[in-house]
Parts: sequence; C-alpha cells; structure tokens
Amino acid sequence: MQIGRENRPSLPLISVKTRSALAGRIQKNVRIETKTDRPGIDIIVKNNTKGEKIYIPALVTHSGVKDLVYNDFYIGENADVTIVAGCGVNTDGCDGAEHNGIHRFFLEKNARVVYVEKHIGMGEGTGERIINPQTYIEAAEGSYMEMETTQIKGVDSTKRFSKAVLQDRAKLVIKEKIMTHGKQYAETSFEVDLNGTDSSAHLVSRSVARDDSKQLFLSKVNGNAKCAGHSECDAIIMDNGSVSAIPEISANCVDAALIHEAAIGKIAGEQLIKLMTLGLTEKEAETRIVEGFLE
Repeated sequence: MQIGRENRPSLPLISVKTRSALAGRIQKNVRIETKTDRPGIDIIVKNNTKGEKIYIPALVTHSGVKDLVYNDFYIGENADVTIVAGCGVNTDGCDGAEHNGIHRFFLEKNARVVYVEKHIGMGEGTGERIINPQTYIEAAEGSYMEMETTQIKGVDSTKRFSKAVLQDRAKLVIKEKIMTHGKQYAETSFEVDLNGTDSSAHLVSRSVARDDSKQLFLSKVNGNAKCAGHSECDAIIMDNGSVSAIPEISANCVDAALIHEAAIGKIAGEQLIKLMTLGLTEKEAETRIVEGFLE
C-alpha cells in the first residue's frame, strides 16, 4: 500500500517523539535504536530473553497531521516477550489527523511474541481521524506469534493490512475486534503463506457495524506445505450497517488443511427479550450483547 507524504509535527511517543532520548539506549535484554534512513526505531530482543514487556505508544495530537513511522522488531532465538502498541489520533479542527504505522517482525527459531495493538480516535473536530496499520511477519521454525488488535471508538477510516510468512512448525494467531458507527469505514486484510511443514494460522475477526458504517473483511491463506489454516469472520450489523466478507483459501499441497467460516447477522430477538425480562431496556440489552460479543 502506498502511503502519502510525511507530515510529522506530532509523533509516536517512543518511536519518534522521544527517539533522541532513546537513541542507542541499551537494556539488559532489549536494545532500541533510532533509524537513520527513515522515521522509526529498531527493537532488538536478545536470544533467550524471557518475560520482557515492550511499550510503543503513538499519539497524533493536532489536526492537519499525517504521521508515518516504521518500526522493526528483531526477536532472538528462544525469546518470549510481550509488545504493546497503542495509537491515538486527535483532531479538534476541520482538518483530519492520520497515523500510518508500518511494523515488521522477524522471529528467530522458537521465539514467542504476544503483540497487543489498540487504536482510538478522539477530539471534537470535524476532520477525519485515520489510522492505517501495516504488519509484516517472518516467523522462523518453531516460532509463535499472537496478535490481538482492538479498535472500538472514534476512528473514521482505517485500512488494516497484515501479511505473514511461516516456516516449519511456526504458528500465528490473530484476534481482531472492531466496532464502527456513524459513517465510519473499516477494512481488514489478512494474507498468510504457510510455507513450512506443520505450520498453522488461526485468524479471527469479530466486528460490529452500527448506524451507516461499512466494513470489509478480506483474508487469503495459502497452504504451500503440510499445514493447517483457519480464517473466521463473525459480525453483527445494526441500523443501516454493512459488512462484507471475502475469503480466499488456496491449498497448494495435498496435505494442506484450510477452513474459512463467516457469520454476519443482526442481534437475535430472543437474546434481547431474555435480557429485557431481567429488567434491562432494549438499548441496555443491545449494549450488553455487543460488549459480550467483542470480549
């Protein structure tokens, strides 16, 4: 995906805004280095590192900002770490605020990563709040990556792209939660190449589209070896909301086992009635159902 011209007066808290203070910073198990050729950082996790948590928050605080950052994560052999990335965009004017984050993960043999990504839009302005994350994953033999991504408030437009290449016995789990309202638009695209023997991928998207919002879910799983792949899209539509799911699974090996599931519909009437008999209003019942669905 081509991302437009950079405009960065307000920048990610670690990767750019405070990068001068972090340049060359060395911890016992994690090294953070500022990129010299583009905005962003390299995060290098040493072999056999256990239990470290790495935080990379980003915040765009002004209207008229189009932020672009590149962060690369190099996870050493047998390492086991948690990475938390939170992004907020704020606009109080008529101009939009936009954050584009490109994150690349390179997992060495038997490395294990839990990656938590949360996005939110804020502000009283009329300008669009835009977040476009891209995630690229190269998973070596026996490695594991779990990606939990959440966006449930305030983002007017988002295009979320994730691509992964898995080697022997590597495993990828992605759990996505999205809620849109008003005239918001959300697009999710997953692409996974299962190249290694006994590699596996489990992709789950749960979403709620309210008011006149629209969502598009795209998934492409390529089974190029003896592997297992599962892609699932579950969505609730409310009011005039719209959700489209377009799966593609390609088995290029006789021992590739690939499954896609999709379920899109409104809240069941009996669910509402059951909660309303317990004293909840219809609106309160809807809220409880949506919250439970997105847990």
